[in-house]
Amino acid sequence: MDLAFRLALSLAIGLIVGLERGWREREAEAGSRTAGIRTYMLCGLLGGVFGTLGRSLQSPTLIGTGFAAYVLVFAWFKRAEARADDDFSVTGTVAAMLVFALGALAIIGDAELAAAGAIVTAAILASREPIHRFVAEVTWIELRSTLLLLAMALIVLPLLPDRAYGPGGSLNPREIWMFSILVAGLSYAGYAAMRLAGPSKGILVTGLTGGLVSSTAITVAFARRAANGEDKGILAAGAAIAGAVSLSRVLIVSSAIQPALLPYLAPPALAAVAAFLLPAGLWIFRRGPKGESGMQLGNPFELTPVLGFAALLGAIGLASGWLSEHFGASGLYPLAAISGLVDVDAISLSTARQAGGGIELATAATAILIALGVNATARAVYALILERGGFALRLGAVSLAAILVGGTVVLAI
Repeated sequence: MDLAFRLALSLAIGLIVGLERGWREREAEAGSRTAGIRTYMLCGLLGGVFGTLGRSLQSPTLIGTGFAAYVLVFAWFKRAEARADDDFSVTGTVAAMLVFALGALAIIGDAELAAAGAIVTAAILASREPIHRFVAEVTWIELRSTLLLLAMALIVLPLLPDRAYGPGGSLNPREIWMFSILVAGLSYAGYAAMRLAGPSKGILVTGLTGGLVSSTAITVAFARRAANGEDKGILAAGAAIAGAVSLSRVLIVSSAIQPALLPYLAPPALAAVAAFLLPAGLWIFRRGPKGESGMQLGNPFELTPVLGFAALLGAIGLASGWLSEHFGASGLYPLAAISGLVDVDAISLSTARQAGGGIELATAATAILIALGVNATARAVYALILERGGFALRLGAVSLAAILVGGTVVLAI
């Protein structure tokens, strides 16, 4: 029964690919094509039969011999068709080879994997026009950035040790590089969003979603884009939105871990959120829908700033570890300040876990607010270092306003 099912699957694999091939060549005259739906179904079944014979006779060579003979026959007919059509495409031949191979795999290997392979094959074949349009529109800079990002994630990352070094185990090469990939990936995602949704919408969507991950990374990415001549107002609005989302995220997560922190954190955090969002909305409103066509897209990301940011992250990690090792709980405030230079999640989570236990609630809340304030300041400084123009001035002004408003609320309560 299992063999019958697998042979039926081999036949279905040919049907799946054959449907796409038949649909694409549906207007061709009868008998003018090497293979249609029926032929591809038979090709899949043929692969299944050879797989069955090879497994029964315990002769893998038989499958290979059958595959070689099949390819020779199919390629001979396909060559005659190509000459008649003046066509140099080898896609049909490769598709037929895959149908035979997947048909054999359905017998001797993972049937689910073979079925998935057939679906992926048909999807790739059906995507010819979109893929060709995509390739025609991709620039060399975009291709280079894609390859760099893939190399960072798939080649460099697995080679780095996942071990803690330095004082207090504060330096982990793999974690630092993962954050570098995050910075590059957010920049790349923002570029892609601007290509797909338009510059303005793409930046705002990236700021909103990127703030859920790292408002610091978003600021670095947007500052670099502003330095390359893109719209400074809409980029500053996106960075401000990311800052507001980051504040909201820390408030929600910290209060979820320790609900007693909510009365301490909510008033200043929400006031600062409003200080970020109101100017951002004003910049978007003033700008309006005009001028978007004049925005120029920069590079998806540059490697040098990403590497510099990774080095900065490592240095801050070492400093945090040293403070924690030498001063313990008394070093909470300076540790929060140093941690806020890059990220607020680590210090906020660790402090919220200890709040009400080893650390008093007021002390824990103050440490979290210090990290948030320093992080807002650091983002403005990073923007100034990278851009030194309208983007940095706008983000600096709104960050200062958020810090002042939040600090005033803290003093008031």
